[in-house]
Amino acid sequence: MAESLAVAFRVDASTLIGSGHVMRCLTLADALAEAGARCFFVMRQKPGNLEGAVRSRGHQVLMLSSGGAEQSANEFENEPPHAGWLGVSWEADASDTLQALKGIELDWLVVDHYALDHRWESEVVGCCRRLMAIDDLADRKHQCDLLLDQNLGRKPDDYDGLVPGHAKRLIGSDYALLRPEFSRARALSVEERKTREPGNILVSMGGVDAANVTGDLLRVMDTIGVVASCRVTVVLGAACPHIDEVIEQAESMRLDTRVVVNASNMAELMSQADLAIGAAGGSAWERCCLGLPSLLVVMADNQRPGAEALKRAGASLSLGWPGAIEETLPRAMREVFAPGRLLEMSQNAAAICDGLGVQRVADALREVSDE
Repeated sequence: MAESLAVAFRVDASTLIGSGHVMRCLTLADALAEAGARCFFVMRQKPGNLEGAVRSRGHQVLMLSSGGAEQSANEFENEPPHAGWLGVSWEADASDTLQALKGIELDWLVVDHYALDHRWESEVVGCCRRLMAIDDLADRKHQCDLLLDQNLGRKPDDYDGLVPGHAKRLIGSDYALLRPEFSRARALSVEERKTREPGNILVSMGGVDAANVTGDLLRVMDTIGVVASCRVTVVLGAACPHIDEVIEQAESMRLDTRVVVNASNMAELMSQADLAIGAAGGSAWERCCLGLPSLLVVMADNQRPGAEALKRAGASLSLGWPGAIEETLPRAMREVFAPGRLLEMSQNAAAICDGLGVQRVADALREVSDE
């Protein structure tokens, strides 16, 4: 039963990793805690780690030392492509994690980290009854009882040979981990788009945006005639290192532009928007739930399949890499503001995700617990 569950999450956020992994784990933890579970987060002390956000939701946080410097590219042979994100070896991380969780009788350990694979999971599995892996890449083996990959276009057999035969696989956007505010806002958001005149653009490049792609987008947008009468809302995370710079830029723009930092009402802001420009990461499912068409910037190789899947589904257009937006953004804006195009994209987006995935995942976790 959920009332007796103790669940730990091994996950990191940083200026390199971003905030998405912690935020989706936090969504699942909130759902489990609402049913009575106790949740613990094991995270490394890195810039932008989101410790405060996790504590503010009432969950316990067990911080690990920072380790070495993160590396965006993996320099170690026979390691996962993102091993450099960890800052320490997988063996050291497993030891640190076990030490942090010592004395806690865990029903579940949930790992959401591209740098960790079956070796780490096999090392720590003795501290819990069950282990769940959250993945997006299908690029390494997992030793788990439950696997979640919430990406559009992913197929269960993509994990053949990568997970044990007994592992339950939760695959696809039906399992996207969205906060309840999105499912609550869904019906009205989708319906209102059918009759209102488009004029609001939301720009949100994630919780960090270390490269200030937001600034590049705003610079190009201010030159595009088709959006000259639009209102622009820019959302920045508290960990973004360019907040002051973006605010100053927004104030000097010809477009009517406001900046919101650390927004607590993203469902409301998305519902008010007629078009979003954002990264091709986890927030794409939030936008789909609300029927919000998107222009997607591909920030990393692992985002390309998702961006292409959303484009094929007719829910978004891809702007490609940040360096391409000067060319791709004006063309995409002209296309989406053609008569009827945004409404078509909205209906396609709404068909992808209903916002109830977190409950489905929580139910699956409890079902596996009872087996």
